[in-house]
Amino acid sequence: MPCRITIISKGIAFITESLSKNLQSAGYEVNIVEPTIRDVKEYRDRTDSFLVYAGYYVSDSTDLFVYLKDVCSEDEKKISIIGYTQEIEDVENIVGSDYVALRIERPFDMKAMIADMEKFRTTEEKRKTDKHILLIDDDLTYLKTVQNWLSSRYRVTIARSGMQAITYIANHTPDLILLDYEMPITSGPKVLEMIRSEHDTESIPIIFLTGRSDKGSVMSVMGLKPQGYLLKSMTKEQILETIGNFFRTRKWKNV
Repeated sequence: MPCRITIISKGIAFITESLSKNLQSAGYEVNIVEPTIRDVKEYRDRTDSFLVYAGYYVSDSTDLFVYLKDVCSEDEKKISIIGYTQEIEDVENIVGSDYVALRIERPFDMKAMIADMEKFRTTEEKRKTDKHILLIDDDLTYLKTVQNWLSSRYRVTIARSGMQAITYIANHTPDLILLDYEMPITSGPKVLEMIRSEHDTESIPIIFLTGRSDKGSVMSVMGLKPQGYLLKSMTKEQILETIGNFFRTRKWKNV
């Protein structure tokens, strides 16, 4: 399957058409959309990365780039930016440097840009062979912290609610789910029940995240028969070691 790129540009100018033709010649599937949330959302599930051709519209499109940041965080996608120095900085300040793959300053060399995108493409394809973890927690601070800890070794997708996670795994199969036990609206146990009730998802390993370490709470967690549990008080090193052990042995070893 060719790598799919969505070019975000205000209007289809000569340079946008040239970008599209050169990327297609290099084997990419290309779509061009206007810089609106509606247009970008239409191609969210049909793109592997975004290429922003920045312009005067950037200063008036904060909502769009906040949306793109959320898409990149939730779907493990990256953004490349073409523009003048200030335009690139303006976009990066909103989406965050973690989600920016390439910064291409104008004027730029088309062949060099394609070569850089090919290097990024190769790196991404290799990264996607890594173990994939779906991390589910309504506490955004903890979610981001653990995501950063795990990203050095694994592909990590985040979900902020049980229903968001259920929607995600309808089309994706992670190697492991880390699931917050206590969440509002759709609790961890309810999410586990929903996952286990579907043939296509019932075998996905699930490890609960819990802030309670007393015997009664732990027994309640393990009574639901997940593959194990992690205490939220555990350090980065403890979490990485324990998950590493799990993937190596496919058996759970409590810390």
